[in-house]
Amino acid sequence: MKILIIGGGGREHAIAYKVAQSSLVDQIFVSPGNPGIADEEKVELINLAIDDLDGLLAFALKEEISLTIVGPEKPLVMGITDLFEQNGLKIFGPSQKAAQLEGSKSFSKDFLAKYKIPTAKYRTFDDIDEAIDYINSKRMPIVIKADGLAAGKGVIIANTKKEARETVFQMMDCGSLDGAGRRVVIEDFLTGEEASFIVMVDGKNALPFATSQDHKRAFNNDTGPNTGGMGAYSPAPVVTPEIHQKVMDKIVYPTINGMIEQGNPYKGILYVGLMITAQGRPKVIEFNCRFGDPETQPIMMRLESDLVELCLLACEGNLDKAEINFTTQAALGVVLASGGYPDSYEKNIPIVGLDYIFRATDTKVFQAGTVFMRGIVSTNGGRILCVTSLGDTVKEAQTQAYKQIRKISCKGSFFRSDIGNRAIERE
Repeated sequence: MKILIIGGGGREHAIAYKVAQSSLVDQIFVSPGNPGIADEEKVELINLAIDDLDGLLAFALKEEISLTIVGPEKPLVMGITDLFEQNGLKIFGPSQKAAQLEGSKSFSKDFLAKYKIPTAKYRTFDDIDEAIDYINSKRMPIVIKADGLAAGKGVIIANTKKEARETVFQMMDCGSLDGAGRRVVIEDFLTGEEASFIVMVDGKNALPFATSQDHKRAFNNDTGPNTGGMGAYSPAPVVTPEIHQKVMDKIVYPTINGMIEQGNPYKGILYVGLMITAQGRPKVIEFNCRFGDPETQPIMMRLESDLVELCLLACEGNLDKAEINFTTQAALGVVLASGGYPDSYEKNIPIVGLDYIFRATDTKVFQAGTVFMRGIVSTNGGRILCVTSLGDTVKEAQTQAYKQIRKISCKGSFFRSDIGNRAIERE
C-alpha cells in the first residue's frame, strides 16, 4: 500500500513513525514533512502545502494512494475529506461539516448544549459592546475563545476584567487572529485537572486510545501564556476506569449520535479535551477533529496495534471488529521550544546533539519546527521537537526524557522541567 500523510509537525512525525511499522505499507509520502520525518523508513517528502487541496488530490490520484491520513485541522475544516471521497479516494478524517466541532467554537458549544453534554456555561457574541457588558457582569477568571481556527492562539484565560476586555478588543476589533475572533465565545472557568481523551470513530462506533495529559502553559507550575502544548504523558491516572466509562457514556457516544442525528456522521479522530472536577465529573473543554500534539507522540510510542489497519477499519465503518493494544509502560514527551514562544521567536538556529539521542533505545525524538540549513538541522518553528521516552512508570519515563533532552543544545531554546509531576504524585 501507498500511504499519504498530510502535515509536517511532531504529531505527523509520530504518525509516520507508527505507519512505517505496518506490514501493510510499502511506501509513505508525507507533505510537507520535516527532516526528522524524512529519516523514517519508507518515507518520501512531498513539497505541497497542507491547504493545497487540489495539489494534494492530484498527487494522490497520480500515485494511486491507498489511504490518506490527515494530521492538522486546517485541511479537514477546508473540506479535504469530502474532496478526496468524491474522487474515489480513501481518507481518514471527518467531513467538513463534522470538522466544525473544532473549526467553530460556537457550533461546538451549541452542539454540547443541545445534546446536554457536560461543559462550561457560555455565551456567544458578535457585538463587541455586548461582549464587554457581559464581561463586566462576570466573576473572574473567565475563558475567551475565538470562533474559528487560530493556530492554537485562540483561547485566553483572563484573570482580570481589564485583561478580558483587552482580549475581546484585540480579537473582535483589531483582528489579531486574522478574522478568527470576529465572533467570540465567553465561558465560565472550570477548575480541576485536565486530560486528553482521544477516540477513533467510524461514524457509529468508537475505539478509545490510551489516555494522556497535555501541559498547555509555557512555564513550570502551569504559569505563563497558553501554548500548543509543552509536553504530555500517557496514561493519565486522573482518568480512572469509572471516569473513563462516564466519558464514553455521557460525552463520546452522545456526540457520535448527535452528529448522526444532524446528518453529519463523524469518521476520524475525535479528541475530547476534558476537565475532571474535584468530584470526578468530566466536562468538555474543547473538541478537536484530529490527534493532539504533543499527546500523539507518547501515545504512538505506547501503541502496539497496527495504526493503518485501524484507520482502514474506521474508514469502512468496521471499528466494532477492531481491537487496540498499548504497552503497559508509560511514555512521556518534553517539548523543546524556541526562545520567545508562543510569541515571536527567531528561526534557522542550529540544533546540536540530536545524534547523541539516536543511541537511546527507549527514547524517540519527534521533530516539529525543524528545517535543513546548510546540512544542519535547524529551527523553523515555535515548538522545535518533542523528546519522548518509555518507562515502567511515569517517573522512569520522565527521568529518561529529561536525561536525553539535556543532551540537545539550541541557542535561546527552553523546556518545562515539570512535565508529568501530577501523575508522579499519584504514583
